[in-house]
Amino acid sequence: MTNSSVVVDRAGLWDAEALSDVAAATFPLACPPEASPGDIEIFLEQVLSGERFGEYLSDPDRTVLKAVEGDEIVGYAMLVAGRPADPEVDALVRPGTVVEVSKMYVLPGHHGSGVAAALMTAVVAVAREAGAQALWLGVNQANERAQRFYAKHGFTRVGTKTFLVGNQLHDDFVFEREL
Repeated sequence: MTNSSVVVDRAGLWDAEALSDVAAATFPLACPPEASPGDIEIFLEQVLSGERFGEYLSDPDRTVLKAVEGDEIVGYAMLVAGRPADPEVDALVRPGTVVEVSKMYVLPGHHGSGVAAALMTAVVAVAREAGAQALWLGVNQANERAQRFYAKHGFTRVGTKTFLVGNQLHDDFVFEREL
């Protein structure tokens, strides 16, 4: 799947460290202003390390897509098959087979270049191929840019949830899109 010079494909174990590097550069930008640097660092170490990406890439319920321009990974998305683990979130999401867009990030120098749109096209294709009836995701309530992007791609807000970054709880909106 391509968009201009960007190619979106499934990531492999060999991509774990590069994906972790992209995560370290992009995740802090999506955090609300009140997120402390220490809590962001904890999250990066516990959730977005190269070792953790190796685990994600080996998990049969997860699909990690990478957006590559030239020979550089410039963005990624992670999908998680199955119902939400949190019963309150599960109640917000439509019944049936769903896939979570757990993570979707693009390096700052590539914002507005079509990389995120190419990733979203691939996300939808993978979810449909898996037989999903809908996609869902959480997005920080302060991240208006991401909310506009998801709305542009057919997502609507269906509720709220909390998200732990380090030791701080943050408020997210839950968005959903029918496939």
